[in-house]
Amino acid sequence: MTRIKLLSPRLANQIAAGEVVERPASVIKELVENSVDAGASRIDIDIEAGGVKLIRVRDNGSGIAQEDMPLALSRHATSKIIELEDLESVTSLGFRGEALASVSSVSRLTLLSNTEQKGAGWKAQTEGRDMQVDVGPAPHPQGTTVEVRDLFFNTPARRKFLRNENTEFKHIDEVIKRQSLSRYDVGFHLNHNGKAIHSLKPCTRQLERERRVAAVCGPAFMQNALHIDTDTPGLRLWGWVALPTFSRSQADLQHFFVNGRVIRDKLVSHAVRQAYRDVLFHGRHPAFVLYLELDPAVVDVNVHPTKHEVRFRDGRMVHDFIFRSLHRLLADVRPEDQLQPTGLDIPKSLNNGVAVAEIQTQNAMSFSSGERSPFQRPSVGQVREQLSGYQSLYGSNTSGRSGGGFFPGDQKNNTLDEMAEASDVPPLGYAIAQLKGIFILAENERGLVLVDMHAAHERITYERMKSAREGAGIQTQPLLVPVSIEVSQHEADCAEAQREFFESVGVSVDRAGPESLLVRQVPVILQSSDVEQLLRDVLSDILEYGSSDRIQAHIDEILSTMACHGSIRANRRLSIPEMNGLLRDMEDTERSGQCNHGRPTWTQLSLDELDKLFLRGQ
Repeated sequence: MTRIKLLSPRLANQIAAGEVVERPASVIKELVENSVDAGASRIDIDIEAGGVKLIRVRDNGSGIAQEDMPLALSRHATSKIIELEDLESVTSLGFRGEALASVSSVSRLTLLSNTEQKGAGWKAQTEGRDMQVDVGPAPHPQGTTVEVRDLFFNTPARRKFLRNENTEFKHIDEVIKRQSLSRYDVGFHLNHNGKAIHSLKPCTRQLERERRVAAVCGPAFMQNALHIDTDTPGLRLWGWVALPTFSRSQADLQHFFVNGRVIRDKLVSHAVRQAYRDVLFHGRHPAFVLYLELDPAVVDVNVHPTKHEVRFRDGRMVHDFIFRSLHRLLADVRPEDQLQPTGLDIPKSLNNGVAVAEIQTQNAMSFSSGERSPFQRPSVGQVREQLSGYQSLYGSNTSGRSGGGFFPGDQKNNTLDEMAEASDVPPLGYAIAQLKGIFILAENERGLVLVDMHAAHERITYERMKSAREGAGIQTQPLLVPVSIEVSQHEADCAEAQREFFESVGVSVDRAGPESLLVRQVPVILQSSDVEQLLRDVLSDILEYGSSDRIQAHIDEILSTMACHGSIRANRRLSIPEMNGLLRDMEDTERSGQCNHGRPTWTQLSLDELDKLFLRGQ
């Protein structure tokens, strides 16, 4: 008797099922991906009892020929790759050739398909220990239907780990949402226990895509989303990212797609977190729906059985591209961008389309028809009087942008007359009062603006300090006694290879031995920091993600503290001109919507919202 035995086909498939069939949602994912690969424009999913009793996925794709149906239920059989070269440049979602065989080994599976618009169609089922496939005629329109009943009926150990019906259906619902975001050209229809849950039609226009995103992620996401579409040779990033003020307590609204494939990747997550670092409140998570497009040959999708993970040939390039794109987008947000008309019909974004322009025109016209105007522009004389007092807060040395005061200088208009007569109403309006020495109350076209003056001035001061640092360069300080750090050989090799990077951030690192480093120079602002721990963290990031911004982040953290202590405090009384100067600076400062700690600096109350508070018009 030999101790090594050949596994039966059913047992081998059941073992494979353990890798790809975790729960009913896993089955849905595999079947829907097959439908998408078949070119379907409509996919219907029917579920009973959270998918344990029944899963039925029907599509109108290309279908499966009669002679191919036995192979479709066989392991290691696929139409999507043939040679190694195909595996190195996979363009389909499914390609392993294990899904149907694995699912059929732990359920009662029926496959119906037809490759023609006219014709009878065929049905295939598997039975017995050797999983023989029986094929016979059956009526079916063009496309394929896969029916999975009694999941895990023959593997009770797996079935007992399933959760209750509602929990399992929530996982299925999440899979359908992600798949619907990955392919806007496909319609998805989901029913659970006979009840329609989703009916998403194919999208051909941008507005329809935005409506689908709103339907999947919620209207509030789209109302707080910024649209991005940027590229560099070989890479394109597009989609929507939420404003920092629309953060989440969990990372539950984060969708990332690589060439249409749903992925969860730590390199991507790190790049996004790094882009939000300076504007996100502690412990909160950003929300986004992002799509990365690149040559399939430079990304390996064959690194995990469930295909949720990928490996980029040049991970550092991808990381830096995502970080730079999102970092610049978030930095460029100004109050006027956040005050765009919102709603599902006109989703908010940085792309000011025709629809937005039309609504703005309609709003302007409504005020000329006898209705009350939400904004009374001050006279030229009033503005001139205000402008003459802008310098009073910090004296006469603040006439320019670099001075750190509130006076707006000559950035947009060269004379007081031009500023007073400007036709554009400032997005944050004009100050009308100060409340308790903490908040500024201002009136703009939409209604009332409330500003936390300390938080706003803190961000303005912080951004100016960063700009001054970038203009003067990083000031370095040689250490009187070099710091010796014991590291692994791998870390020492990394430090040696990244010598140019360390020098660019003001740190001088020499290799003192196979497993030791010497730090001889650091930025002046970090001379009191824990140099050893900082270097270890930087090396850890580089080894994990290919890059690190810890030194920059540490410098920014110190500048942020300095800006916080140097900003106007609560109970500081400001004049109307000083308050207006602060509002103008906010409109010109990057990331002014959040303070250095990620708290919002201002909020808008529209006339409609104010009316509701007092039950006006009801």
